Amino acid sequence: MRILEGNILIVDDDPDILGTARMFLKQHGFTVQTEQKPSNIPALLSKTIFDVILLDMNFSRGENNGKEGLYWLQQILQTDTHAIVILITAYGEVDLAVQAIKLGATDFVLKPWNNEKLLATLLSALQLRASKLEVEKLRNTQQKLSADIQQQYGELIGSSPAMQEVYSLIEKVAPTDANVLILGENGTGKELVARALHTRSLRSKEVFISVDLGAISETLFESELFGHVKGAFTDAREDKPGRFELASGGTIFLDEIGNLSPNLQAKLLTVLQSRKVRRLGSVHEKNINIRLICATNMPLHEMVQENTFRQDLLYRINTVEIRVPALRERKEDIPSLLTHFMQVYTRKYKKPPIRLEPSVLSRLKKYEWPGNIRELQHAVERAVILSEHPVISSAELFLQKQSLPAKNAGRTLSLEEVERNYLKELIEKNEGNISKVAKELGMTRPALYRRINKYGL
Repeated sequence: MRILEGNILIVDDDPDILGTARMFLKQHGFTVQTEQKPSNIPALLSKTIFDVILLDMNFSRGENNGKEGLYWLQQILQTDTHAIVILITAYGEVDLAVQAIKLGATDFVLKPWNNEKLLATLLSALQLRASKLEVEKLRNTQQKLSADIQQQYGELIGSSPAMQEVYSLIEKVAPTDANVLILGENGTGKELVARALHTRSLRSKEVFISVDLGAISETLFESELFGHVKGAFTDAREDKPGRFELASGGTIFLDEIGNLSPNLQAKLLTVLQSRKVRRLGSVHEKNINIRLICATNMPLHEMVQENTFRQDLLYRINTVEIRVPALRERKEDIPSLLTHFMQVYTRKYKKPPIRLEPSVLSRLKKYEWPGNIRELQHAVERAVILSEHPVISSAELFLQKQSLPAKNAGRTLSLEEVERNYLKELIEKNEGNISKVAKELGMTRPALYRRINKYGL
């Protein structure tokens, strides 16, 4: 005899049915509660959580239209949307049972029932209940993680005209499922814009999957994005869904899309056109339902002209383009950004509130910030760690002394000269360790190598 677990409620006006069912199910390990009056169902549900509810279709003498059963089914589901309700019905009421299933019932059993059939029905119902609760748990976990991530990244900060234009585009595009391409230099906050689009979309309660394409090697591209089945390659010891499958229902954010080789561009385009993925090593395709957001710091339109980026892929990913301004284009936002980051890091490092002398703020606003907001953020963190007083009076706490514009006070340097000098100084400081330089700037290694090549360093 199989011993099963579960809290069962049986509602039927026939005491013989209740007694027989109670005795049989208790023998198999179930906890069973019986009730003859359906009017007591609300009180029972308020006190106890039942895994399965067995509900008769008719309670009044002479009635066989099932209206009472349908009414109480709806009351139960309004109280507990995850309730598993199995209808008890006579053979001639099968059509009513089918109607009840359309309203949300899980299954039905015919009376007099076969005991093995009843057990099988209850077992399936318990498995469904467990699955529903697991899905709800995962959904709540995802919402909590999304909220934590959103809090970690914070809202977009700044009220400059350049940012007002970004906000306007976000509000217009977010409620749609249009593909969005976010353009901007490294460190400008492209992922923040992507998260803002997701948060304000109709998919906000679903997952947001971020993929740094610049960090995925060509050999792992298909496995990471499309998934694989067990045995597809040497280390494939189990089936694994790809990022597209995981993002289905929500948003997938493909960062650094300009780094893809022509071969990988073709594979990505195929998936975006068909909205289907096939795991590596599988012959079956899976439908995906995703909102696509991409980002890059590379000039894709120029790359199309140079035949290094597919024009059809560009058309596919940029229904709407949002350009995120560099920090030098929105210097009026520097004070609010400084305030925000100082609050974040004084809390993190348990330091008293810190403020800047006006002369420090003035010098910071003159700096070109080649690493954009990410550089500013790291500079503030460093300054908060190193500061010994509640008032910061030296800009050198934020930036290396040789990086400040005062060094070349005799003439105005171009942006490229400032960036080149700054990169050169960082490379020398880190003794040529590119990984350390990239980390300090908040850049990916490929992006940093492109700049190094650009300036011949």
